[in-house]
Amino acid sequence: MAERAEHLDIRNANRTKHPWQIVGAVIALTLAAQVVYLLFTTPNFGWSVVGTYLFEKSIMRGLGMTLLLTVIAMTIGIVLGVILALCRMSDNPVLKPLAAFYIWFFRGTPTLIQLIFFYNLSALFPVLAVGVPFGGPVFAEAPTNRIVTAFLAAILCLGLNEAALMAEIIRGGLLSVKKGQREAAAAIGMPPLRSFTRIVLPQAMRFIIPPTGNQVISMVKSTALVSVIALADLLYSAQAIYNRNFETIPLLIVACIWYLVVTSVLNVGQHFIERHYGKSDLPIGSTSWGGRLGRVFSRRKGVIAGD
Repeated sequence: MAERAEHLDIRNANRTKHPWQIVGAVIALTLAAQVVYLLFTTPNFGWSVVGTYLFEKSIMRGLGMTLLLTVIAMTIGIVLGVILALCRMSDNPVLKPLAAFYIWFFRGTPTLIQLIFFYNLSALFPVLAVGVPFGGPVFAEAPTNRIVTAFLAAILCLGLNEAALMAEIIRGGLLSVKKGQREAAAAIGMPPLRSFTRIVLPQAMRFIIPPTGNQVISMVKSTALVSVIALADLLYSAQAIYNRNFETIPLLIVACIWYLVVTSVLNVGQHFIERHYGKSDLPIGSTSWGGRLGRVFSRRKGVIAGD
């Protein structure tokens, strides 16, 4: 009983609010209330205009372009990032420094400069050709402007830049797995590829998923850069409208709302994926979302079979 009473005293002491905490909470609530008040009482926000253009066709097409750029660029970034990470971790005297140079270059230069460079690639190479290297015969050629469109320039910039960032994330995740795990797999005769997919990768995913989720969300926002090359993404579509009706703030709010919707959905997805790969960190008696869904379907199947 004495131990229980002592435990309750400790819990009650932890729940005691210090004066500075109360003051901080009052200030935070006051500021939040002021922000909400300004949002709904300032006419210049133009909420009626926001409602008018929230589902406008060009805005929806721009949102679709933003999502398409995000999916393609992240796919390129993840696939190429895995290759670069493995090259960086290898002992190959050629691949390792080349991968390190690639990562150094794309991480060290601004994404906007890379985007403008790819868009103006025709100024450097007016014609793109396929043939034998070092001045050999040419099999096919075409004007660079015809091949490297605004869409392709955006994909090249975002995908190649993301590959450098993902390479370091994946390399860090793989290095987090202790070397003894690989040695133990090799000791029982497991092939290197199976050891990587069955032993190393599942453990590394716990460290790869959180920063990868952040990169996906960052990619959604980074696609706004393509508006400078007149590619009709979400931001460019909003700009095209407010250049006609001069409702700048309401149209920017429309773009922000859709960015928040997309990133919020991605946040929820990241949360469940992290829980799936962090099953060992869950409280006792708890399981991942995949395991719970599996039990639900199993119970339903059993009920149906019993009927």
